[in-house]
Amino acid sequence: MNSIRQYRQAIGISQTELAKRTKVARQTINLIENGKYNPSLDLCIRLAQVLGTDLNTLFWKVVDDD
Repeated sequence: MNSIRQYRQAIGISQTELAKRTKVARQTINLIENGKYNPSLDLCIRLAQVLGTDLNTLFWKVVDDD
């Protein structure tokens, strides 16, 4: 799962606003947040830039084996 929803809410913007800033439909943001759509690398980069973070933090979660 990704952290887009958490970052979006932390900066206080709606799915609609994030969609506008990244030039995609709001439905696309919803699908990405719910893990039902794999965005292109270009869109991943735009999302990270708008949300003020990096790709690793936004999309990859380290799983502890313990």
